[in-house]
Amino acid sequence: MSGLIGKKIGMTSIFDEQGKNIPCTVIETGPCVVTQVRTEEVDGYSALQLGFDDKTEKHVNKAAAGHFKKAGVSAKKQVIEFRDFEGNYQLGDTIGVDLFVEGEFVDVIADSKGKGFQGVVKRHGFAGVGQSTHGQHNRLRAPGSIGASSYPSRVFKGMRMAGRMGGKQVTVQNLLVLKVVPEKNLLVVKGCVPGHKNAYVRIIK
Repeated sequence: MSGLIGKKIGMTSIFDEQGKNIPCTVIETGPCVVTQVRTEEVDGYSALQLGFDDKTEKHVNKAAAGHFKKAGVSAKKQVIEFRDFEGNYQLGDTIGVDLFVEGEFVDVIADSKGKGFQGVVKRHGFAGVGQSTHGQHNRLRAPGSIGASSYPSRVFKGMRMAGRMGGKQVTVQNLLVLKVVPEKNLLVVKGCVPGHKNAYVRIIK
């Protein structure tokens, strides 16, 4: 699927023709350069490898430096493959935000914010246990019983419990493209996308 690499700038809101206030996310999308072209004959599948956001040369190892030099481009921080990319592109070609058009729908893939170790109320939406009166001590946000008694005498796998939350790859589907600003490489999509500010995202047509 065709797509580009971008960087989440942040959230804002815009007004539509009816005067409705729409929350949206601004993404710096591209320009991305083609760093490798994979074909059915050589690699067994067709794909484009795109690079985004320049990287300081001294922070690039020799293997990566040779890879970028072969493509005739500067070193990039993010390098991602997009399978079955529509259109014919060659090594070193630049693809901009004008790949997208206003009114179409896109999927956005990114790593969610890491929340650290969290309890069951925040992590899974538990209601908590017991009352806040009648001698209640400190069990308001406890998960309650996690298993039965003598049988099965164990805790089932997959039991929702406290633990690390966030920091995982999340895909948000069918986000409406509200605005494309080619001169500033900006893409404005309706709603929110995963990740912190300046997080790298993949936008898929």
